[in-house]
Amino acid sequence: MSDPVKTDQPEVTTETVEVAPGEVVAQRSVDVRMSTARRVGIGVAIVLIGLVTVLGLGLSAGSGSTSFDLNAGDVGIQLPKVNVPGTVTVIVLGILIVLVGVWQLVRGLQGAALRWAGIAVALLFIIAFLTWAGSAGKQSVQIASLLQQTLLLATPLILGAMAGVMCEKTGVINVAIEGQMLFGAFAGALFGTIAGTWVGLVAAAVIGGVMGALLAVFSIRFLVNQVILGVVLNAFAIGLTGYLYGAVMAKDPTGTNTPATFSPIKIPVLGDIPVIGPLLFDQNIMVYLMYLIVAVIDIMLIRSRWGLRTRAVGEHPKAADTVGINVLRLRYQNVIIGGCIAGIAGAALTIGSVGQFNKGITSGQGFIALAALIFGRWTPRGALGAALFFGFATALQTALSLFQSLPVRIDSDLLAMLPYLATLFAVAGLVGRVRAPAADGEPYVKG
Repeated sequence: MSDPVKTDQPEVTTETVEVAPGEVVAQRSVDVRMSTARRVGIGVAIVLIGLVTVLGLGLSAGSGSTSFDLNAGDVGIQLPKVNVPGTVTVIVLGILIVLVGVWQLVRGLQGAALRWAGIAVALLFIIAFLTWAGSAGKQSVQIASLLQQTLLLATPLILGAMAGVMCEKTGVINVAIEGQMLFGAFAGALFGTIAGTWVGLVAAAVIGGVMGALLAVFSIRFLVNQVILGVVLNAFAIGLTGYLYGAVMAKDPTGTNTPATFSPIKIPVLGDIPVIGPLLFDQNIMVYLMYLIVAVIDIMLIRSRWGLRTRAVGEHPKAADTVGINVLRLRYQNVIIGGCIAGIAGAALTIGSVGQFNKGITSGQGFIALAALIFGRWTPRGALGAALFFGFATALQTALSLFQSLPVRIDSDLLAMLPYLATLFAVAGLVGRVRAPAADGEPYVKG
């Protein structure tokens, strides 16, 4: 008997979705081995990144050394600055990236190993880029302040992505995150000025929930196309908040658009840990609330009956209905809660940050949050990491604009594009490679 013919098609296994122990709702096929073409494509891409690092950054780096400052100002325990040779460090890091790419070409990393390899390549490139930026020797690279800025900028994105997780895990596409955040930012500033920051935070959550209810009613009850509906709700939010800003806030900014912002709250002992302390445990209430929301959603989705039922409804609503789950009620509930979280994300832009509302203050952050959701494979932890990556891109743009000199001058307009370029490149490599919940965007009509 001849040997079986080998192909490059992915092997397939099945994954079971349950709503409770013993209650199997559906099985779906899952790829466990990538094709040769994709393995080679990923390997070549990594090698090219390494070559750009070596030839583009390494050969243009300044002749001096790069100094990394890990201290957050003059508070807490002070660590000595770390000095590394600019050109040599960049070239060595680039070579390491090339080696990872070659390993991928030869061995073909898969699953968790490939994800960790991708994270390693990203970190190596970021360190190489920062080393290159500081190699002119004029000033230190402020790592602590860069990370703090990353967390603050990523907080609205993380919350927006969590709103998307709540909706899309249950089968409803939420393109309206941008509009929900915009309404939340407006309500937070208005009610925060009139009645205080806590009232502003509650008002932002409520108005976000109202927007979530609109999304739920039209998509679940009236079966409107969810993508088109999201675009319409975004346009509605832009138009109405713009009108109210001109009609209310612009006429009396002192009485309607000067909210106080939440002050940082330092957690004793933890806040004094070098680097990590000021970064994670000396933040305002919006950041701590983000920690709580991410942790609760992540744990509940995996370890609670609600989470199991939510995932079942997102994968196979008809099968979930047959075992007694109220599919429509669960979708209404989750979409409205997601809207509340998106409203809080908008409040993070006003009462959690700048202390005022401006037209279009979200500047596409709702769409970046949606990209983080996709990049993070529709999981809370993945979306958290993706949002931090996009927040870092924005923080890096700000940090580079403050550098007195760079080895090669970078135009300010190109720097302003960094967050959006990072979003584009990150998602472009994953479209068609990740799988949304099977029933995502599909209306359910009870038979």
